[in-house]
Amino acid sequence: MVSAPETLAVAPPLRRNLWRQVVSALRSDHAHVRILSGSMIMLLGSALVSGVNFAYNMVTARLLGPTNFGHVSVAMTLLMLTSAITLAFQLVCAKFVARNESMHGKWIVVRNLHKLAWLVSSVVALGLVFYSGELTQYLNLPTRSILLLLALGIWFYIPLGVRRGAMQGQCAFPRLTSNFLLEAGVKFVGSVMFIELLLRTSMGNAVLGAIGALALSVMAAYFLPPLTPELRSRDMPVGQGAFIPASVPEGMQAIVFFIGQVLINNIDIVLVKHFFSPHQAGLYAAIALVGRVLYLAAWSVVSAMFPITANVQKKDERFSIVAIPLGVVLLISGGFVAITSLIPHFIMHMVFGAAFNSPLENLLSLYAAATGLYALAVVLMAYEMSQKIANTAWLQLAFSGLIIAGICLFHDDLGQVVMVQLVLMLLMLIAVSLPFLRMRIQAAWSFWKRREA
Repeated sequence: MVSAPETLAVAPPLRRNLWRQVVSALRSDHAHVRILSGSMIMLLGSALVSGVNFAYNMVTARLLGPTNFGHVSVAMTLLMLTSAITLAFQLVCAKFVARNESMHGKWIVVRNLHKLAWLVSSVVALGLVFYSGELTQYLNLPTRSILLLLALGIWFYIPLGVRRGAMQGQCAFPRLTSNFLLEAGVKFVGSVMFIELLLRTSMGNAVLGAIGALALSVMAAYFLPPLTPELRSRDMPVGQGAFIPASVPEGMQAIVFFIGQVLINNIDIVLVKHFFSPHQAGLYAAIALVGRVLYLAAWSVVSAMFPITANVQKKDERFSIVAIPLGVVLLISGGFVAITSLIPHFIMHMVFGAAFNSPLENLLSLYAAATGLYALAVVLMAYEMSQKIANTAWLQLAFSGLIIAGICLFHDDLGQVVMVQLVLMLLMLIAVSLPFLRMRIQAAWSFWKRREA
């Protein structure tokens, strides 16, 4: 029994602790609301972008046929491979724009990364031009002009990552979504116009029309929509507060992460283009498109999560926040696998046309399952990156190497290519989950020990 004076002495600390818990809960709920709202905006935008991209691939496939569609797909894949650098710039820019509270600090981050991005993009584009002849032969492309046009798009594509990172770091998700929509829309409309023009006039290879539109879409996305006036101003905004510069180690961590990511998502198309006939490579590109749509939807959720978890300080809040994108990605992946299992013939025949009819359509659900497993692993890896942990980035890079080795060893048919990816993605998800579960168990154990004490 506690006497009245003792009760009065204990009550104020209890009230203060209760108030702190309420404030903490409100802050945590605010972060949850920001992730959910940002995820919904990005997810809706991703659905629109995926729809436009699907229409682009559908029309392109129908106009060009499997063989030429394979040429377009491998060119797009090369652009995606360079996105390892683009996404690294985007992620680092988003992270440090979010961490700098003053507009002064945000402006310096964007300016410095923008200059570096243009330097890197110039080196990459010139390298592609220089080795275009060898790559044309390796990928069985009809003309090196495909790679020359692609180099123009790459020149703008890497600096585009900085601009998108600035939008993401400011949580300007509507502006960021409109940027992705603009790129997809220009690519779709431009491809249809250019391909039709080249087919009707016989002025050149129709594949060049699709690649030209691809380069044009990247250039349009670089300029529109513009950044906020403060970030695009040539004069440094006046501000106070500590400046947090983008660090080289975290930049390298992001590069390692995205090199592994783009290899896992795209290297199979490049290898299939080399090992299989152009016709089979075109059929496989249509199957892989399903995985790209699924991954784009999952990545939109990760994009909304990243700048928020990077700015959350308490471990308990971080762990609870990451559960939301995991659940959303799990639902998206499950839906994709179910749809591709039920109507594979509809997707291949009705979407891409009769020329894409093949027993290979049964690989759609397996490919979607492999992509879904990888998408879940990416949520955990992106969370760790937001907390300056680089272990899983190196693990992912190792698995991307295993995929390359696995496909090089097992490619008797396209079914083997898909199974190699499915098995390795399952193993990677398990490997990535174990450290995360161990941290959760340790945190729960420490909590119970504090309660007992």
